[in-house]
Amino acid sequence: MALLTVRNLNIHFATAAGPLHAVRDVDFSIAEGEALGLVGESGSGKSVTALALMRLLAPQATISGEIEFAGQRLGDLPEPGMRRMRGARIAMIFQEPMSALNPVMRVGDQIAEAVRAHHPERSNKDAWAAAVEAMREVAIPDHERRARDYPHQLSGGMRQRVMIAMALVNRPQLLIADEPTTALDVTIQAQILELLRELRQKFNLAMLFISRDLGVVAQVAARVGVMYAGRIVETGTVQQVFARPMHPYTRGLLQAVPSLATDRTQPLRTIEGVVPALNALPPGCSFSPRCGLRIPACNEAVPPLIPAGAGQTARCIVTTAEAVPEPSSESGLRT
Repeated sequence: MALLTVRNLNIHFATAAGPLHAVRDVDFSIAEGEALGLVGESGSGKSVTALALMRLLAPQATISGEIEFAGQRLGDLPEPGMRRMRGARIAMIFQEPMSALNPVMRVGDQIAEAVRAHHPERSNKDAWAAAVEAMREVAIPDHERRARDYPHQLSGGMRQRVMIAMALVNRPQLLIADEPTTALDVTIQAQILELLRELRQKFNLAMLFISRDLGVVAQVAARVGVMYAGRIVETGTVQQVFARPMHPYTRGLLQAVPSLATDRTQPLRTIEGVVPALNALPPGCSFSPRCGLRIPACNEAVPPLIPAGAGQTARCIVTTAEAVPEPSSESGLRT
């Protein structure tokens, strides 16, 4: 059963040049304990989608569609009810901890504040103890002393661990991780990803993991949705999307990632062109101006998400027409 269900999500921003359609007809669901990855270039709508789930967008944003969490429609909740939901049942790790953390408060106090916000009956001493314990759970060394530090006294990796501790201290059911490894070196990035995997298993967390890096998403999520110009253009399991990408954009992203087999004497593959402005999308498929497989029909209408195998879909009329359906579970084969 789905813990979070998003149906036909659309997000408009009022601008001086008119409405800007940032997210278009987005659908996905996440079951209890499941991790879904959302990947795409900057400006594809990933973070805006996450902020819409939390109802943290600016007043000039207009959200339509349905967001249902644990049987409740979040759009119908009054603001006091949504405040009780944020941080307690749905928590978020923001992209940049140095700007998300208060620079003039000790990190332990900031985590304890999250406890008191949802449990006012708990004493300051009890909330502080919970904060220190949360820092221990995210493997911050010397956590009792570090709880008294200010954000600038911690490394980038430690600040990210503090953000994770703050998100998990109230034991939410759903964790939204918005590019939590941004600006971290590869060693620290690997540590944070491993920590998120361990905590998700320990607490049976559902997770929406947002990243620009397909390789990072593959280490955390079981399913993935690829976004381009505000739309989801491909969905499937990580194994399906990596082994058999169906949308030309997904193929381009994967070809741009170096591997051990990459010829280092040759430049990396790139996707020609740039992401179109959201207020000036081309007719039909938004990716067609950059696509080497485009045909005249690509410019006639926006393609729907077309089945391209067992549980895999792609928003492309060319590649899905050539797709051979994958074996179903009835065939006795397992992946």
